[in-house]
Amino acid sequence: MEGKLLVISGLSAAGKGTIAKELVNRYDDFVLSISATTREKRGNEIEGKDYFFISKDKFEEMIKNNEFLEYAKYVNNYYGTPKKYVKDMIEKGKNVILEIEMQGALQVKKIYDKAILVFFLPKDAKTQRERLISRKRETIEQIEERIKQAIVDAEYAIHYDYVLVNEEIEDSIEDLQLIVENKYDKSKNATSLNILKKIVRDIKEEYNV
Repeated sequence: MEGKLLVISGLSAAGKGTIAKELVNRYDDFVLSISATTREKRGNEIEGKDYFFISKDKFEEMIKNNEFLEYAKYVNNYYGTPKKYVKDMIEKGKNVILEIEMQGALQVKKIYDKAILVFFLPKDAKTQRERLISRKRETIEQIEERIKQAIVDAEYAIHYDYVLVNEEIEDSIEDLQLIVENKYDKSKNATSLNILKKIVRDIKEEYNV
């Protein structure tokens, strides 16, 4: 039996990365998609595990040959999702998790219409802010920019197959399993979208945008 392609996106601090890694750690039939990049390998990164590290010329050749599900250029380096790796894993019966931004997710859906798009959000604006601060990765100014970005990102949610509120990781993992098995109640999207609207309203009021 073929596996599924699960494309995960969402608001900053929705916990999508944590959920993806937990699924892979717990279940043998889930794997993370591996991106190709032209940037230099860092520290303990491993070829074929963290990224496929390739030259700019090779990457651009792959673009010409239509070998990517999606790709983008960021800070003078290319990043993209090779079709072959995803195809090979799906044919082996693996459920491939691809965690990317919204624009890339919609690109993937156009190329591979069987892809399942899942949009994650925190339970409220306060939770999002607390999670971003607790990471201690950015300044308050950078965090506030990430929070305000939610107003833009929220517009993409209606294009996703499923919208999930990540309140408890165990519930989110169960929901993803049900989605893969085509047993999740899609009507719950309406409730999640209402929560998303409230998050956006709260952000607009707090930051006067």
